[in-house]
Amino acid sequence: MILVKLGGSVLTDKARLRVARKAAIARLAKELAGAPESLFVVHGAGSFGHILARRHRLGDAFLGKDQLAAGARVQRDVKVLDALVVDALLKAGLAPVSLPPSALLSMDDGRVASFDWKAFRDYVVLGLTPVTFGDVVRDRTRGLAICSGDVLMLELAKAFRPTRAVFVADVDGLFTADPKRRRDVRLLESVRASDLDGIDFTPAGIPDVTGSIEGKVRRMLEIASHAGEAMIVNGNVKNRVRDAVRGRPVAGTRVVGGP
Repeated sequence: MILVKLGGSVLTDKARLRVARKAAIARLAKELAGAPESLFVVHGAGSFGHILARRHRLGDAFLGKDQLAAGARVQRDVKVLDALVVDALLKAGLAPVSLPPSALLSMDDGRVASFDWKAFRDYVVLGLTPVTFGDVVRDRTRGLAICSGDVLMLELAKAFRPTRAVFVADVDGLFTADPKRRRDVRLLESVRASDLDGIDFTPAGIPDVTGSIEGKVRRMLEIASHAGEAMIVNGNVKNRVRDAVRGRPVAGTRVVGGP
């Protein structure tokens, strides 16, 4: 089984509310259709989730009833993006099934409390391609919380031990600093936990409501410890994702889990 995370920065224009990059979604769906094994697809929310979630502080503790309507709007919006992804996968020849985290997962103070991973197993056994995404979910302590695509990747990796985990970003991989902020950076061919102290994780722009860049990389390392191999590739470059899911040599950063 191959586990793929399509980053919201590749699927959407993250600076503009609810703006999808439809051509990129269609191309990536075609590239995923060539996977040699069963596939689980996780995608980020991009501008369909982050902008409103940040505006209404949905990543914080429960602050008031206005968050309820905002949470409902974000749930609606991320389902719109998910429908675009599912439609593209259908047109590419796959048989996707959408599994919203709001119905399958709950949290407790921002940490996963329960997760119905068996639903994913049952669908993939039938030959379907499970698709899930970053979402607003129930939280026993906060009321509502954000479940990121990275959290879902970790839960699925722990449950299914994939042959390969592919993280699709809008850059060529992990650099020694943010390539959007600095020019004097170097692409890392591989990264492990011991390399993190040598990386400048200062963000280029608005903070991500699902956590810091360093936190995301640490979660990738944890995911990699449950997968045969893991890789960060640039989804904006044609056929990088196709080659990564097929296990071919591809430009990017290999993520190495463990100590």
